[in-house]
Amino acid sequence: MSISLSTTSAPGPLLLRRTAAITDDEFRELRDFIYAKCGIWVDEKRKYLFENRFGKRLGELGLKSFGDYLRLLRHDPGRDKELQLVFELVTTNETSLYRDLKQLDGFKTHILLPLLAEQRKAGRLEINIWSAGCSSGEEPYTLAIMLHEELGVDIRRWKIQITGCDLSPAMVAKARAGIYADYAFKTTPETIKKKYFTVVKDGLKVAPHVAALTSFSVLNLNDILAVKRIPKSHVVFCRNVIIYFDDAMKKKVVGSFYENLAPGGFLVLGHSETLHKISSAFRPKFISGAVAYQRI
Repeated sequence: MSISLSTTSAPGPLLLRRTAAITDDEFRELRDFIYAKCGIWVDEKRKYLFENRFGKRLGELGLKSFGDYLRLLRHDPGRDKELQLVFELVTTNETSLYRDLKQLDGFKTHILLPLLAEQRKAGRLEINIWSAGCSSGEEPYTLAIMLHEELGVDIRRWKIQITGCDLSPAMVAKARAGIYADYAFKTTPETIKKKYFTVVKDGLKVAPHVAALTSFSVLNLNDILAVKRIPKSHVVFCRNVIIYFDDAMKKKVVGSFYENLAPGGFLVLGHSETLHKISSAFRPKFISGAVAYQRI
């Protein structure tokens, strides 16, 4: 999952004039409110994107100002439902199946295969993986397919749980459905596409034996108590998420990952993300041009 107020959504002058203007104080209040709720930090230079993305919602609610909207978010009986819409407006979910093939190959060679061998040797045929910020489910399904490819029919003897979590209820619903359009397969090997997906009315649907390895739920990474309920993991994937947090939130979330991981477990981040100056509780491991972090 990527979380951002993307500059590609920048409105033209006419659109800006149709939306409610946001004052500097209102921007800071709304930004701080969102940060307190989910840890996403929005820079002040993105102020005009608040006007674009939230202005339409103000019109739908019949509100005249962002101050009115803030009061609704704080005091209205339906504020919890509205907050979910806020999360939709501040998150951009861009992903695909088999995203970043080089990193996945490195993960398979340097982490997954040694982990499977270690579990076999110990007589523990069990693998738990947490996909934190799973967006619409492409990453968890990719990992499930990789395990099917490596284990073959022997997978029936294994206890495998891939837990996908995302802030957006809409994305979690899509993940559970497991149906994807052609765009989601832009980096997927054709053999994988044919082997593990079937044609349905709205696209291609993931095979039941792949879906059986996964579960999906809505999760706010800023909610420490909810995070603690995630099953202990051998690997945590959190790609292209923490880059949009400030340092305080990064430390909080990475600390939660550390607590969730089994000793020696791995944290896999996106290429542009690092634990430098964030945590010294992990040992970096180079995997084919990428870096993963092993719990010390």
